[in-house]
Amino acid sequence: MAIVPIAPARRPLPREARVTVAAVCAAGLLCAAPAPVAGPPWPTVAVLAVLYALCEPGVLRRVTDGPHRPSAVGPFLPVLLAGALLLPPAAAALVAVPGSLAGRPAPWVRRCWRAAHLAVAVWAASLAARLLGGPAALRAGDLPYALLPAAAAAVVFCAAATALTGAVLVTAEHCPPSAAWGEPLLGALGPHLTYGMVALTTALLWLRGYGVFAAVLVPLPMYVACWVFARARRERAAHDATVRALVQAVDLKDPYTRGHSERVGRASALIAGELGMDGDRVDTLRLAGILHDVGKLGVPTRVLRKTGPLDPEERRLIQLHPEYGHEMTRGLAFLDEARAAILHHHERLDGSGYPHGLTGDQIPESARVVAVADAFDAMTSTRSYRPARSVAYAVAELHRCAGTQFDPPVVAALARALAQPAPPLPAQPPAAPGGDGSGPTPARPLPAPPPARAPHPSPTPPPAAAPRAAAPRAAAPRAAAPRAAAPRPRVVAQATALGEGLLVVAGVVGA
Repeated sequence: MAIVPIAPARRPLPREARVTVAAVCAAGLLCAAPAPVAGPPWPTVAVLAVLYALCEPGVLRRVTDGPHRPSAVGPFLPVLLAGALLLPPAAAALVAVPGSLAGRPAPWVRRCWRAAHLAVAVWAASLAARLLGGPAALRAGDLPYALLPAAAAAVVFCAAATALTGAVLVTAEHCPPSAAWGEPLLGALGPHLTYGMVALTTALLWLRGYGVFAAVLVPLPMYVACWVFARARRERAAHDATVRALVQAVDLKDPYTRGHSERVGRASALIAGELGMDGDRVDTLRLAGILHDVGKLGVPTRVLRKTGPLDPEERRLIQLHPEYGHEMTRGLAFLDEARAAILHHHERLDGSGYPHGLTGDQIPESARVVAVADAFDAMTSTRSYRPARSVAYAVAELHRCAGTQFDPPVVAALARALAQPAPPLPAQPPAAPGGDGSGPTPARPLPAPPPARAPHPSPTPPPAAAPRAAAPRAAAPRAAAPRAAAPRPRVVAQATALGEGLLVVAGVVGA
């Protein structure tokens, strides 16, 4: 007998949210109601409405049904903003209605809400453009005077859509106002201004006699670009899910080192940034650090969890984990350079490492970075055979072993990174002996590392196959993990998007 999955029951909307949705739907009807009386240019309304509807996920899925159909990228706002510039407010409000009602599968109340709030936003954008003389500037083909109405329409559309959506979030989900209105508005202004420039180009060419061709050919490259970026985001999400699954499997098999992989990934990215690597390589080093021990999945669990000293055969099995990891990730093309780091992160500059005994520059740079990050976290984490070392001790030990075991420039890069102030990170759960799944000890701020010191009798950082003592000692406070590479500032991304939109307008109009 087939098992039919039961969909989870939807939580009913609170009364305040229902009132908000009803008010927005009524406002949408009021905005679009005068359109039939005013006698708008129905062919223009129809073309823009059909074009917008085809960009809706649900409609596109039905039109291009098949195994290789493209995935939609969501509402295509340049079409709506072009309607706001070309049509009277009431007629512009109609452009989004058919596509929203026939779009993605959803309850009718949600479809009506979607159509209504877009209709109100487009109506407000069209009104703003008209008040600033947008139609006259467009008919005259005066680009400089049309820029302000187009930008105002984009900003008003963004503000209206954000305000209406935020009202529902506040009443239905009890979101704080800053999360419902402030942050979404700041994040959406840049892209909406770019959409406004594309809509302006479409409107100018439309009024010059190109009509439907302008509506299709001008936004089409942006739609294709949005589709490509959406696909790239989905692939990136799939890659991250794959990496998380592998790391969780390693943590389950060797729970005493839980969290080690993530911390090594952050430290590797930090070192890569200090070495001046570009963003792609920094991300590759982060993945390499996260997956450096994935080969432990091929090592017997009894060996990984053994609390006593390892015999020669068990040590040999442990030392196979880089090769296991390299083979396990062979089919993951997105890892690229990370696979070399997984294979060689236990090599030493003097040739005494494993698995291949490489020396000096024969060891890939990515592997030299991960080796330093791995050793630093190993020394500053509590293990079953010893307590955590201090950050100062770990950095001094790395400097002592630089040139024989570790690459000196990489060690220096980690020391520079640790000397910089770091934001506090969430504390980790306390460590406990045995295989009960507990993690390292709580974090504390990183002190500035000391300068390199002369050699002293302290042992070198223990490799993965180091003998384990029979009983763990009390856990010592552990240093906070280093900061990850800083994300790209939102303002820079918005300025770049706006600049690209202006270049599109200048190129088309100049032609």
